[in-house]
Amino acid sequence: MAKPVVIVVGADKGGVGKTTVSRTLLDYFSANSVPTRAFDTESPRGTLKRFHPDLTEIVDMTTTSDQMKIFDTLNAVSPSVTVIDVRAGLLSPSLASLRDIGFLDAAKSGQITFAVFHILGPSIASLDEIAETANFMQGAKYYLVKNFINNTSFFEWDQATYNSYFHRIKDATELTIPKLNEMAFEQVEVASVPFLKFVANKGLNDDAANYSFVLRGYVRHWLANVWSEFDRIKLTDLVGSGKSSARVGEK
Repeated sequence: MAKPVVIVVGADKGGVGKTTVSRTLLDYFSANSVPTRAFDTESPRGTLKRFHPDLTEIVDMTTTSDQMKIFDTLNAVSPSVTVIDVRAGLLSPSLASLRDIGFLDAAKSGQITFAVFHILGPSIASLDEIAETANFMQGAKYYLVKNFINNTSFFEWDQATYNSYFHRIKDATELTIPKLNEMAFEQVEVASVPFLKFVANKGLNDDAANYSFVLRGYVRHWLANVWSEFDRIKLTDLVGSGKSSARVGEK
């Protein structure tokens, strides 16, 4: 059986676009025919589940029973990738829980492939999270994600200061999610469909839709740029497929 892959997407700060990044990951793995499931920890009302209802289950990461629901099933389900969208403020506590249940040790010993997509905000407070997270990153692949989707600017970051934080984690990889046209982003939100379905002009159940040609074009171009970042970091290598994604719109 293939080694299970767990990807945690999170930040301790809110409003930095964690769920948006999770949605691009689910679309990317779908386009690469990688079986994937997702857990939305924004309990009881999940945002990720609204866009990917068939793949997503809402859980409360702070409860033992829901931790069991996620981690006791890693080897018992067919999806090879588990994406966990961690709600604001829960990244460090969630990583502490993973340490306490022995998950981080299992990752360190090579039983599980573990990756963390740490979504950074523009403030120094967001950089302070790196120091907090660094304690848990042995055995994990660590991605620092600058997310510009919400028109974030990183003007507060002095490069020397940023470097001093960034280099605290061995083998950390930087990743940039570019900005998406505001009207296009809003239209996808209103449609409540995955980015791929919006580009393909389809509703949630693959029914024909009537989205704007222009806005679909913006989303297609943006998603292709996001996926090129995922290709650059060889994201499919996590699951051993080692291939680049299909172009957006082919799926």
